[in-house]
Amino acid sequence: MFKTLLLASAASILVAGAAAAADLPRRAEPPPVFTPVPVFTWTGFYIGTNTGYVITDNGPIRTFGNDPFTTNNVRQGFRPARISAEQDGLTSLGGGIGYNYQFTPGSGFVVGFEADATWTDISKRPTYFSQRLDPAAFQQTLDWLGTVRGRVGYAFDRVFVYGTGGFAYGNVLYRANFFSLAAGNPLAYSGRYDDLETGFAYGGGIEFAIPTDSFLNRFNFVGPLLRAQAVTIKAEYLRYDLGSRNVLVAGGLLPAAPGSYTSRFRTEGDLIRAGFNYKW
Repeated sequence: MFKTLLLASAASILVAGAAAAADLPRRAEPPPVFTPVPVFTWTGFYIGTNTGYVITDNGPIRTFGNDPFTTNNVRQGFRPARISAEQDGLTSLGGGIGYNYQFTPGSGFVVGFEADATWTDISKRPTYFSQRLDPAAFQQTLDWLGTVRGRVGYAFDRVFVYGTGGFAYGNVLYRANFFSLAAGNPLAYSGRYDDLETGFAYGGGIEFAIPTDSFLNRFNFVGPLLRAQAVTIKAEYLRYDLGSRNVLVAGGLLPAAPGSYTSRFRTEGDLIRAGFNYKW
């Protein structure tokens, strides 16, 4: 009888222990922590640098006589009624500042504005010799070009394709010198304009935000110093037009140089450039 009671007690203890163990929390591995991948956005301010190539149009410089004597000289070909002027060349360093706003992070529409300036130093110096061999020399220079433009486009994550357009301005120099047939070809008529011209610019481009783990970031020494959140590279095309200007080519420098002429200059061309932007 006593042995039976001991066995029954032991069985009860085992059942109770098993029931208590069933109530304890299970020892399982915690669920993995999900860390969302940051989504890139083009929203923010940026500054940048660029360099490029300018292709000026083969726009003619036209000259008119302002009185019967000079009008006849142009008609006879003694002074150039039309002379072509074209000059291409690399631009020097330029820079700009702007702001973008992206409506939806990742991929979506982007709007923004940009102001920039580029030193061009493009100079044309065509020369004309009539059948009498009396020379006429012209100079047309664009020292620098600036723009203030809007930008509208679509971002495919880190790739941004956009169109742009707005206000353009730059410092131009127009000069016309007509020389005499006398010995030594002394200057007979001269005109000059050196000032700011305004117009418009439009074009488009593509921009790419460099991933932080890209090998291209090894060459990025400026971004960390500026504490930029991202570095982008871009290629851009701009068509610029600063309009035309009439320059009075006045005579009276010699007794045999009466009257005056008017030479009409026009500044327009294409700018192809590439550069970096540092974004915050």
